[in-house]
Amino acid sequence: MKIARTLLLASLCLIQAAYAESQPASGDIWQEPGTGMRFVWIPGGCFLMGAEGHYAYERPRHQVCVKGFYLGVVPVTQAEYLKVAGKNPSENTGPDLPVESVTWLDAVKMSHQLAQASGKTIRLPTEAEWEYACRAGGRHDPYCGDGKLAYLAWNVRNSDGHTQPVGRKKPNAWGLYDMNGNVWQWTLDCWHRSYYGAPADGSAWTADGDCNIRVARGGSWGTVPDSTRAAARNSDMATLDFTDTGFRLLREP
Repeated sequence: MKIARTLLLASLCLIQAAYAESQPASGDIWQEPGTGMRFVWIPGGCFLMGAEGHYAYERPRHQVCVKGFYLGVVPVTQAEYLKVAGKNPSENTGPDLPVESVTWLDAVKMSHQLAQASGKTIRLPTEAEWEYACRAGGRHDPYCGDGKLAYLAWNVRNSDGHTQPVGRKKPNAWGLYDMNGNVWQWTLDCWHRSYYGAPADGSAWTADGDCNIRVARGGSWGTVPDSTRAAARNSDMATLDFTDTGFRLLREP
């Protein structure tokens, strides 16, 4: 058993080393020319996803290895969404506020429109990619960054009951803002009640789940601190929109 575990860990280290050799430098920025949307390079690697001791749908904690990707520095703003989709569905309006009141289908449609306009592969992140970026790889801080939640996130205790301008709180170690709070962020994955059988490669988990319901991560302006933990998950109908739900985009290399 010890030999098998040692070989497994050695294999994971080799995978991480292979990823690291073929990637841009951590922190590199790519700017989408049409919208000005900024994406930061997230280096590939392996991490432990999920949490023990909380909810069954956050268990079991399991090893996932993802390839590198560019992720939006902030959630999609209303100004960015308006440029691409031609409308702004948000209830609390302002150009630098995160877009909200968008369904999962709306978010996917906008990502396809931006991909077509930019000539790049742009999409929602998978749930594993989101949590990996939140944890800056292998970190296991309670939230997406180091320090008290008040410095990291807009939540029910400090938001005044609505969204706030993006990028005003402290970023995590990879320069990502508003990973906690402000708006829940849609991911590609269908809803599953646990992580048993989840992909180990960071891909979207769409098999054997309820794909009428999609996963959102990160918490929002209206959630309590427990819902803004790095491992916290939310499930909503893909056809419904909420004033506390938006999204963040990923660009494949």
